[in-house]
Amino acid sequence: MLRKIRIILGAVFFILITLLFVDFTGTMHHYVAWMAKLQFVPALLSINLLVIAFLLILTLVFGRVYCSIICPMGVFQDVIARLRRKKNKYSFSKAIHWLRYTMLGIFVIALLAGIPAIFGILSPYSSYGRIAQNLFQPIYQWGNNLLASVAESMDSYAFYHTDIWIRSLPIFIVALLTFVVIFVLAWRNGRTYCNTICPVGTILGFFSRFAWLKIHFDESKCRNCSLCSKNCKSSCIDYQTHTVDYSRCVSCGNCIEKCKFGALSYSHKSTATTEQPTPDKGKRSFLLASTMVATAALAQEGKKVDGGLAVIEDKIAPARLTPITPPGSLSARNMAKHCTGCQLCVSECPNNVLRPSTNFSTFMQPTSSYERGYCRPECNRCSEICPTGAIRPISLDEKSSIQVGHAVWVKKYCIPVSEGINCGNCARHCPVGAIEMVPLDPDDETSALVPAVNETRCIGCGACENLCPARPFSAIYVEGHEEHRMV
Repeated sequence: MLRKIRIILGAVFFILITLLFVDFTGTMHHYVAWMAKLQFVPALLSINLLVIAFLLILTLVFGRVYCSIICPMGVFQDVIARLRRKKNKYSFSKAIHWLRYTMLGIFVIALLAGIPAIFGILSPYSSYGRIAQNLFQPIYQWGNNLLASVAESMDSYAFYHTDIWIRSLPIFIVALLTFVVIFVLAWRNGRTYCNTICPVGTILGFFSRFAWLKIHFDESKCRNCSLCSKNCKSSCIDYQTHTVDYSRCVSCGNCIEKCKFGALSYSHKSTATTEQPTPDKGKRSFLLASTMVATAALAQEGKKVDGGLAVIEDKIAPARLTPITPPGSLSARNMAKHCTGCQLCVSECPNNVLRPSTNFSTFMQPTSSYERGYCRPECNRCSEICPTGAIRPISLDEKSSIQVGHAVWVKKYCIPVSEGINCGNCARHCPVGAIEMVPLDPDDETSALVPAVNETRCIGCGACENLCPARPFSAIYVEGHEEHRMV
């Protein structure tokens, strides 16, 4: 029964979180965005004390069930391990303590130093999010486009086509490499990543040593058949000494189901006569101190054509001096402090504005770019789904007043100047009226009309940059602000 409950709950969490990342319609986040906020690292970064307390109490009562039910990366490893149908494929192995605590130390240092390229890669939820957004979402979109084609042939518009494109090649490569590493480790040895590399597993493993419910041996019934060890994905059961490494056990229930003699139980007290090994106090102190330091520090802180006659040249992103962070992120500093680069906001952006940064200081964190769309005032989806507090919830009224940057005119690319043709596209489509057309020569009212930007009204939405007909560089682009302002 324990195993069946774990499988059902784990499947529900895994499927819904995956749908949250691959869904491009904006439907799923209304129902399951809370699952992202239930993840350990996002709760830590957003200083969500209620969720952190819930997860720690859950661990102290039931053991590391977070890793086998709530964490999508943990369940993903189980899915991969399940694909390998070989029976009795595991064996007991001693914990590699030096590697576990080294990875935790690197994670804590990167967190305190604000190095997203490191702590974002080590975060299990964010790693799975990048896999889902970069690898699974395109497959989901291809399936949708196939259904859209079939529906169109039947004069139905129940589905619509979506563009499939790589938002950032470096991040795609990171996601692909992560997928390969996780797949190989899970295929060969089950939860090697979970119990050796993952810093969340190490933190919760410390608390799971003191869990109220644990896997216990009844030595009087045990026949040393080794089936429990051979079916433990965490490699934490030593059938010869009748001991369980509770820091690695995820309470999956596989061992109980496989035991033919009823020698294992998931209970409060052990009936075994063999003493459990005493935890290393030095390592325990290091882990506890690292976790407390991290928490305290965070508390302070395809080609397009024109009428089928001519190919439209794709736009090229300008070299912005200051990257544009999404409305609600408050500042570049707040983004760097809280974002784990999970790509949830990137996958949910309906206007193709957000994409992961490739700069080392902001690696994998979302930035706005307007080659494929602009940040529409009627959309605040990214602020609704961010689980870490990197993008704070904002209303539509607030969004129209938040200045994330300001437009800059580039004379040499402007069509009225370079080609002598009247345009005014930027002024017509500015949603806040921050652009007006003025004579290029103030002393000659008959001269070409060019845009003049009122920086105090401009909110940096990018409508002017996106809709500018100049190619490949827009004649007007948005320069970001380090600190967002209210206009």
